[in-house]
Amino acid sequence: MEHRRLGRTGHQSSALVYGAAALSDVDQDTADASVQEALDAGINHFDVAAGYGDAELRLGPWMPRIRDDIFLATKTGDRDREGAWASINSSLERLQTDRVDLIQLHAVGDLEELDKVTGPGGALEAALQAQDQGLVTHVGITGHGHQAPSTHLEALRRHPFTTVLTPLNAALWQRPDYRADYEALVAEVQRQDVGLMTIKTVARRNWPDPDDTTYATWYEPYDEAEKIRAGVSWVLSHPELTGLATPGDVRLLRHVVAAERDRMAVADAEALLVNDETYSSPFIAMPI
Repeated sequence: MEHRRLGRTGHQSSALVYGAAALSDVDQDTADASVQEALDAGINHFDVAAGYGDAELRLGPWMPRIRDDIFLATKTGDRDREGAWASINSSLERLQTDRVDLIQLHAVGDLEELDKVTGPGGALEAALQAQDQGLVTHVGITGHGHQAPSTHLEALRRHPFTTVLTPLNAALWQRPDYRADYEALVAEVQRQDVGLMTIKTVARRNWPDPDDTTYATWYEPYDEAEKIRAGVSWVLSHPELTGLATPGDVRLLRHVVAAERDRMAVADAEALLVNDETYSSPFIAMPI
């Protein structure tokens, strides 16, 4: 497993970040098997959220064994200080730990949401309080949607977040406005030495029929090994990225792990993806 430096945290994070959204609605045995699979693959960075169903509860029993061996990140989706403070403390309890390496302000994908979390009495104040008290080491921000990169650029102008988690895949790259916003974000990330991670690597499109889904993800993912290999290869060809979050279904992890180990040339990867007529942004219709 390749490792990359997570910005000024200095942590050498695995190129695959375990996306614990996959544990939202599984039993403990299924969760245990998936976590062990990730550890066996060399994944040392786990990303969860208060809003991911039972995911924190599923990770909690592992913490006495692995807490000192992994980079542990969670998220709060609350917008106000009081709610975020309660969320952070609840996450620590559910995760069975007294600290996390990273708390992220979750799903901040437009300026309206950014104003809420960074304004007076906003969630950022709770995150900084938790940092001052040693409950969290670093504070980051995440977001979905076509406005995410421009929103995260503005976020870095308002506060020196340590990490940013923003979407990227070849479909989004084909959109000139998105690409320009992403490249502007990268310039600022590099100037501030921010750890940049990404999501939606193997997203294929929105579900054609939202009532007829075959995976736990809110978007339709690729499930063909070669298309997953192309998506992972394309994203990891971007040197500015520390890594990508694995998709939110435990059944897809093995394909992503295999893809990280056996990458294809970036030109071949891009051609395979963009020549798929069904390939599109998952944010055209976003149900979350």
